Amino acid sequence: MGALTGFRVLDLSRILAGPWCSQVLADLGAEVIKIEKPFYGDDTRIWGPPFLKNDDGKETTESAYYLSANRGKHSVAIDMATEEGQALIRKMVLESDVVIENYKAGSLKKYGLDYESLSQINPKLVYCSITGFGQKGPRAAELGYDFIIQGMGGMMSVTGERDDLPGGGPQKAGLAFADLTTGLYAAIAIQAALLSRVTTGEGQHIDMALLDTQVASLSVLAMNYLTSTKVPGRFGNAHANIVPYQVFKAKEGEFIIACGNDQQFQALCESIGLPELCKNSKFTKNKDRVTHREEISHILQQHFMTEIAQLWVDRIHKVKVPVGMINNLQQTLEEEQVVFREMVIHMQHPLRSDYISIGSPIKLSKTPVEYLKAPPYLGEDTDQILNRFLSDKELHDLKDRKVIQQG
Repeated sequence: MGALTGFRVLDLSRILAGPWCSQVLADLGAEVIKIEKPFYGDDTRIWGPPFLKNDDGKETTESAYYLSANRGKHSVAIDMATEEGQALIRKMVLESDVVIENYKAGSLKKYGLDYESLSQINPKLVYCSITGFGQKGPRAAELGYDFIIQGMGGMMSVTGERDDLPGGGPQKAGLAFADLTTGLYAAIAIQAALLSRVTTGEGQHIDMALLDTQVASLSVLAMNYLTSTKVPGRFGNAHANIVPYQVFKAKEGEFIIACGNDQQFQALCESIGLPELCKNSKFTKNKDRVTHREEISHILQQHFMTEIAQLWVDRIHKVKVPVGMINNLQQTLEEEQVVFREMVIHMQHPLRSDYISIGSPIKLSKTPVEYLKAPPYLGEDTDQILNRFLSDKELHDLKDRKVIQQG
């Protein structure tokens, strides 16, 4: 039994931020019913290649993108643009704890599926809206995409190589950072609202915006600016406040040193055969190393070019200074700690018996995450779920009119 067993989530969202949120809730035991458009489904179903291959080695229509964010859910295909579909969803809302949606602000009102409408029929409903810019404000009506938000929200101004170096300039993160973090914050907000409901007996509307989350995630760099009024720039793989805290090249390979304090810097210098560095007044304290960043970085870089990366990593690791190789994804997923922590999981999939996926990082001692259901194909659970709400004749009727679809 999961921590959220007994809670039902009606997930009207698609693409990434919303599905990422509902996948977290599903991992924790909630029953998540994913509402998809019949014969089309979540937009990300066609975002490939790559696509999952079946047991015969043939490519299916299940994209890796879709598979990444929809574990543990039931897929029910309902056309909510139809009056019958809207009526069916409202019937499901009566027996749901949570609704998640990520449509443009106000657009579900015309269907009677907005918070104001649904809270009237289920006052205990926790309703989470996820948009680019929020439900109110001068940009509320605009579409919000992760890439745009990374730019507007300051992320790209502090990501990438320095402007004065080759390849310098703004750079987005390699993953949809704003989408993923908004999904995580939304999962936190939903659980907080469910806890609040225990004492108040009432649900509430959660207004999540990608831009808000991106700004909140600026954390230390935003405070650097607010404290100093100096606009932070890009440091590439270096750290704005700590030196050395960066990538170094070796004779063969590259590695990271994350030297968090002066004691670690002393241990680093001794381990690599440069004990005199930590005695130099320009480098003894971190604040001085930040001031003389270019000089100390150059000295270390020249020294590290004399041996291979793995040798330096082994030496530095022995003195307990944070250090590590830069892994590609294959190396990451084969890393012994990742394997031990069960971050690569095996599940049964209707199309692939040896289906492999990434696991949840949440480790609970008494209500552990359980992987009970692979990402569903479109409409996989339509009949199973809707049998609770409709008679066989009503089901057959709605299928004939293409309001619903059984996969």
